[in-house]
Amino acid sequence: MAGNSQRRNRRTSNKKGAQVGSGGKRRRGLEGKGPTPPASARKGHVQNRVSNAKAKLTARRQVARRGGKGTSEMVVGRNPVFEALRDGVPATMLYVQQFIDNDERVREALQLAADRGGIHLMEAPRPELDRMTNGLNHQGLVLQVPPYEYAHPEDLAAAAFDDGEDPLIVALDGITDPRNLGAVVRSVTAFGGHGVVVPERRAAGMTAGAWKTSAGTAARTPVARATNLTRALESYQKAGLAVVGLAADGDTEVGDLPALGGPVVIVVGSEGKGLSRLVGETCDYRVRIPMPGGAESLNAGVAAGVVLYEAARRRS
Repeated sequence: MAGNSQRRNRRTSNKKGAQVGSGGKRRRGLEGKGPTPPASARKGHVQNRVSNAKAKLTARRQVARRGGKGTSEMVVGRNPVFEALRDGVPATMLYVQQFIDNDERVREALQLAADRGGIHLMEAPRPELDRMTNGLNHQGLVLQVPPYEYAHPEDLAAAAFDDGEDPLIVALDGITDPRNLGAVVRSVTAFGGHGVVVPERRAAGMTAGAWKTSAGTAARTPVARATNLTRALESYQKAGLAVVGLAADGDTEVGDLPALGGPVVIVVGSEGKGLSRLVGETCDYRVRIPMPGGAESLNAGVAAGVVLYEAARRRS
């Protein structure tokens, strides 16, 4: 009983005794937290997402697989061979028919091949050239174009981030004409873009025709090939890029979209069908190009050039 009474007295006593301290927490709570961290270090800030994306893409780039190689191609005929050599289309072998009529075009083609270097000359009988070209009218000249080495889509953004620049990429959806691809590559180069992405299937690839239309710029601007274009666009979104699709019924005019001034991938559909459904649903923005003249649509090369110009203007 006495012990219980003493415990009650201690609990009800007003006498102050030793108490557990705050450990300095209250004093530290009054202190400031230091300078505000930069935007790239603040969680949730767009610059933080871009910074994190750059780090991830750089890490992936160390182990990323290449986009693979295309197939070799044969350019046949005296004028096509001469033009391909003149326009810088890559080549490994020039086949010349035995006892060929040595006209001016043949002499010019042989001179161009010799001047460029690295192109082997091979003399072959006509039946062999007929077999190689499946009976096409080769006129005694056949140029072998090596497979194109495609980049991986992630390489394009990683290279831009490595250079301290906001990625500017064009993705093509449903473009099957190699000349349109070549024209887009040329526009991307002209306006400081970082590359072009094409689907692996049912799409134009880097053929000799695309090389010629690019006017040599394909040697400086990489083309990446995506197994699935929708997934490639989603990967770009996770990396902090805005996905902007061109559509005749777009909600915004191209000149009114601030996102073009930052990291962006511009998606261009075919002239007839436009963007496919899944690709269109993946886009963050759908923009239109105003055409006061009343034209229904523009081809891919022209449309890409208009939007790339606007993006370059905002970045200057």
